[in-house]
Amino acid sequence: MGGYAVVLGEALIDLLDGECAGERVFRQAIGGAPFNVSVGVARLGGAVSFAGSVGDDALGTRIVDYLTEAGVDDRALVRVPVPTTLAVATFTGADPEFRFYGSPPSYSLLTDVPRDLVAGAGVVYCGSIVLLHPEFLAAARSAWSAAGGLRVFDPNVRPTLLPTPADVDGLRTVVEEFCASADLVKLSHADAAVLYPGLSLSSVAGDLLSSGARAVVVTRGPAGALVAFGDERVELPAPVVEAIDATGAGDSVMASLIAGLLAEGAPATVEGWSRHVSYALRVAGLVCERPGGAVAMPTRDEVAARYAA
Repeated sequence: MGGYAVVLGEALIDLLDGECAGERVFRQAIGGAPFNVSVGVARLGGAVSFAGSVGDDALGTRIVDYLTEAGVDDRALVRVPVPTTLAVATFTGADPEFRFYGSPPSYSLLTDVPRDLVAGAGVVYCGSIVLLHPEFLAAARSAWSAAGGLRVFDPNVRPTLLPTPADVDGLRTVVEEFCASADLVKLSHADAAVLYPGLSLSSVAGDLLSSGARAVVVTRGPAGALVAFGDERVELPAPVVEAIDATGAGDSVMASLIAGLLAEGAPATVEGWSRHVSYALRVAGLVCERPGGAVAMPTRDEVAARYAA
């Protein structure tokens, strides 16, 4: 298929709770789920442009510099006159819980994406916490409608940003709006539990397919993933790894799937989708063995070396 991807969403600074010399410390890492996705696509050999907003401070400059070093195009990245948002991550095992600091969020202030950029893209990605903000949501809707290639969506739910049932209902409405015209929806079992409590993963995937999504992938952490396409459902195992930090694991699945779509186009069978997802789970396994975020995103050579027989 070829071409490039456009990834819309947030870029911020993660502060990851940890320990150094016997003291609690926060390790700084550049992150944001869509930012991680864009870096992951580039590391896997795909051409990608990131569309978002970052602060006009030193932390925002670090984000821009990191994008450049990673080989991600930044023509749709804008600087805004607010401090760059901080996401403080604490851990239960390898899984992070995020709290966000900064008002207004620096990532929420994108108002426009060049129409020619998304119209010429092979893949357009949208999702995550930027959809909770009206200005970015309007920009995302415009970009989504202008997409000339495949559309992929990831709700990437953060429960701490949804304090009331009405907030959950509002996000669910937005999620279903985008899913109805998506070629691929990737969500986690945790996303499904927040948006569709009480439903099985197979039922959630089936409902999204019925609404218009072409394919659905539900990740289940160390339990692997569910692939849903047409009337078929396939459960795929995750590789066995020594996980130390799951930050960015789901983002790496999304990055791998986008890179695969750029290279080969959308599969026409559940077997084709399963092949892409199996590879993506190996990518995520390697990410879990590294300190997380964008810095953990691997190259294809690193994936091949990690899983060499």
